[in-house]
Amino acid sequence: MSAYVIYDVDIRDPQRYQEFMVKAKPALEAAGGRYLARGGEHKVIEGDWEPRRLVLFEFPSIAKAEEFYNSDLYQGYKAIRDECSSGHIVIVEGYDEESPGR
Repeated sequence: MSAYVIYDVDIRDPQRYQEFMVKAKPALEAAGGRYLARGGEHKVIEGDWEPRRLVLFEFPSIAKAEEFYNSDLYQGYKAIRDECSSGHIVIVEGYDEESPGR
């Protein structure tokens, strides 16, 4: 079942963050991940959440999303991400019509 990674990121150094994105992309692709949204305009319509920049990834499964995050390749570049940004990341399992009660 598909899984989605939602990343709310506050970027302090856009140039350095761009370097991280370019280097991390092969790890994303190796795990079967793809971008669904990357930045762009967003609007909070309820609640007090104040996201900075939203990124949405799709993976074939939660296991593949975790494979991406825990891969040596991604972890090798995570220090770049941490020095130029901060954020919150969550993985959520996709909806399965066969199990609608979840």
